[in-house]
Amino acid sequence: MEVFIELSIILAITVLIAGIMRLLKQPLIIGYILAGIIVSPYFLDVVSSTDTIAVFSQIGVALLLFIVGLSLSPRVIKEVGKVSLITGIGQIIFTSLIGFFISRLLGFSTIISVYIAIALTFSSTIIIMKLLSDKKDIERLYGKISIGFLLVQDIFAIILLMIISSFSGRLDLSDVSFQSLITGLMLTGGFVLISIYILPKLSLFFAKSQEFLFLFSIGWGMGLAALFYYIGFSMEIGALIAGVALSMSPFHYEISSKLRPLRDFFIILFFILLGSQMIFGTISQLIVPAIVFSLFILIGNPLIVMILMGFLGYKRKTGFQAGFTVAQISEFSLILIALGVSVGHLTGEILSLVTIVGLITISGSTYLIMYSDKIYPYFSKYLYIFERKKLMEKEKASEKYNVVLFGYNRIGYDLLQSFKKLKNKYLVVDYNPETIRELSKNKIECRYGDADDEEFLNELNLTETKMIVSTIPEFETNLLLINEIRQINKKAIIIVMSHNIEEANELYAQGATYVIMPHFLGGSQASKMIDEYKLDADKFLKEKEKHLKYLKDKKRLGHEHPKAEKHQ
Repeated sequence: MEVFIELSIILAITVLIAGIMRLLKQPLIIGYILAGIIVSPYFLDVVSSTDTIAVFSQIGVALLLFIVGLSLSPRVIKEVGKVSLITGIGQIIFTSLIGFFISRLLGFSTIISVYIAIALTFSSTIIIMKLLSDKKDIERLYGKISIGFLLVQDIFAIILLMIISSFSGRLDLSDVSFQSLITGLMLTGGFVLISIYILPKLSLFFAKSQEFLFLFSIGWGMGLAALFYYIGFSMEIGALIAGVALSMSPFHYEISSKLRPLRDFFIILFFILLGSQMIFGTISQLIVPAIVFSLFILIGNPLIVMILMGFLGYKRKTGFQAGFTVAQISEFSLILIALGVSVGHLTGEILSLVTIVGLITISGSTYLIMYSDKIYPYFSKYLYIFERKKLMEKEKASEKYNVVLFGYNRIGYDLLQSFKKLKNKYLVVDYNPETIRELSKNKIECRYGDADDEEFLNELNLTETKMIVSTIPEFETNLLLINEIRQINKKAIIIVMSHNIEEANELYAQGATYVIMPHFLGGSQASKMIDEYKLDADKFLKEKEKHLKYLKDKKRLGHEHPKAEKHQ
């Protein structure tokens, strides 16, 4: 009963602090850590059942990593694309190397410097996904690239946790149990095979009952976590591999959504326990290193990403916004350091240091990500050094086109087929260099550029263009486009895209000729088919055959439907 009362008090305090964080538009993880500090012996001294809370927190970490594993399909490397892979690996290498040398300069030992350097490389997939979802930026180019290299970080974390959990005491290769490593690798390989050939079929049986699917998922995740712990690894790596094994199941999204509330409850206790174990006796010694590391993460990490993306040919704004998504450390960083403490490589002071860095960088990067569109104009003119200006700009600035398409994506592909039938000269503008390369390969007139760049719009010479179409969903970009075009071309047909009724009305008011609203197009198209075909099944079947061929072509081109709703 004492544990129950203690947990009730802790959770009540956490609710209050989390509410304040919510008002400040901060991730709740900060509220959880602050609540832990408040209930620690240094303040209210509420936590006495440390062992019980520690067990709950371990369950939370296991569930967190299990759910992360569910999103890490073995096919994920192919899905994230070359830019995400190069940027992700490059950021890991440069951040860890620079972080290591900074740690050594600050006087930390080699072992501690290695841990800190690696902890600084991880960014929070959960927090970034939430912020991008709130901004509705998951489907923007920088959002897709960011999610890609965050997944690369997660895969690196899996490998790292597996290695760390094989050590004990001093960080020395002689401490590694090679028998355990071989056993772990064999088990992992076995479970990957099971996940490909057996689990998808079994999951059809489990999914017949929602309760049974929920029970099986927990049993599978906890069972593998316990098995890996038994053979000498940590429970965390077992939970991760359990999630990866289930990621091939057609029901992995459903499993993930069912387990999230359970994960959220237990992971709260992990961060509360983390906050309560912070050591404030040496806080004065930690302040300078914490500030130095925080500045490196908030400024250095974005610079690394901008340099890498500029080298790959991306516009400075894309690199700028993607850079902000790595301007914080993650829950993985804290789990890594906590694991280092548990195996005896690190002390509590280092855990306190990294936790302080986490609080500073997570809170700072939240505002940077949320307001990146407003921050960018202030730095835009200084960011040309991160951009390869002449990339694939083969067209002459003075050349004129009857039709210009801004944004070649799922909708742009369909529009391009219509432009070809018009037999008018058309141009495709996109700020994804991979897209431009593909268009150039297919002999399609294209320009690499950003619709947000007024100088670039002036270069396009749109004074006599008859139709301008934008498939870019950002309201501000379309508003700028309409205003710039209407100043020089009153008669042009301007078609833009919007997902919001109020914004669509405003775009009409500013001079748009037509506003595409994708969410309403499907119902409108189905309604027209019913009006035309009535109850004639043969006509609908012919439409079905045409649609299947169309979907096959779209699949071949990689135009998948957005999965924003499935990522949390």
